[in-house]
Amino acid sequence: MTNAFSTIWRCGVVVMASALWVSGTLATDERAIQFPDVPGFHTVAVDLHTHSVFSDGLVWPDIRVEEARRDGLDLIAITEHLEYQPHADDIPHPDRNRSFELATEYVDQQQLDLLVVNGAEITRDIPPGHVNAVFLADANPLRTNMVMDAFLAADRQEAFVFWNHPAYLDHFPDGVAQLTDMHRELIQRRLLHGIEVANAGSYSAEALQIALDHNLTILGVSDIHGFIDWDYDIHDGGHRTVTLVLARERTAEAVREALLARRTIAWFNNLLIGREDVLMPLLETAITVSDAVVRSQSEVVDVTLSNSSDASVDLRNTNSYRFAEHSAVVRVPAHGQVTLGVTGEPQSAFDLEFEVLTALVAPETHPTLRLHVEVEGR
Repeated sequence: MTNAFSTIWRCGVVVMASALWVSGTLATDERAIQFPDVPGFHTVAVDLHTHSVFSDGLVWPDIRVEEARRDGLDLIAITEHLEYQPHADDIPHPDRNRSFELATEYVDQQQLDLLVVNGAEITRDIPPGHVNAVFLADANPLRTNMVMDAFLAADRQEAFVFWNHPAYLDHFPDGVAQLTDMHRELIQRRLLHGIEVANAGSYSAEALQIALDHNLTILGVSDIHGFIDWDYDIHDGGHRTVTLVLARERTAEAVREALLARRTIAWFNNLLIGREDVLMPLLETAITVSDAVVRSQSEVVDVTLSNSSDASVDLRNTNSYRFAEHSAVVRVPAHGQVTLGVTGEPQSAFDLEFEVLTALVAPETHPTLRLHVEVEGR
């Protein structure tokens, strides 16, 4: 290699490496999940269902941590299968806390602003199916032949326990989640607290109805085994399935308290799913009227709606007013704006009302968002 060529080659490597570093930084900033806080609470993004090679995942625990950091999460749970251990011959680990310990060590070494909590997946046939217990002090006592003993062991540790992918086809071939007598007993004894209404790329309307009927916490999780970037098309506008938790503080204990209080919203495929009293404060904070002025030489009022969240919000007009340049359905882009030319001679102050098509408060039920408009100078 000549000196000149060597110099050019080294410069090229430096430039490419710098470009990749900058690209990676920008990608990290752009992919970070961001939702506004609501009055009285922090909006905390969490993923309570993840796997590594210490059960049936494909990556080391520090990759799970790095993905969570890039996605701007506040908290993740490491939830390895207790019973299902396909890599046991290559990675023997009698201590079921080991993956959590490695993830925590990595967070400490890198001084990351990420909360990692210990968890485990109880992996049984239906009933009860697969169940996660998180905020554990020790996962090992949950390894027991009697499934009810596993729930009691989790309860003794004051864990938060939830039913995983309740519409799992291996358990319900028709894809319809159904409560069994064991689930009803667990709920009645307060040994089961939540249910996944969204798992990875799947949503279950029946699971949502079960949550509403039985006062269970609504959850969305990635249940990631491979790479987040592979499964969610992160660089093409996708996002991992997560739970937005309205917590009083950004601490593990505050998140646990909020989960037990059912202050949660599942975010799945740009769809926000939650109880109306929890979901509406987020929508009302995220979607606001940022400007309202009379259009020059007309009576049309240009109303600008702003969106401070990561979710693109589709609104269906239910007003008597019409919009000069839009149909009845309007999209307010994530972290963006849309201006509506409101016709029909509105007054100096009026309300706009919309059905939020990208949100659910019950199966097939969209919430109503009302926005108050005060026209500047009228």
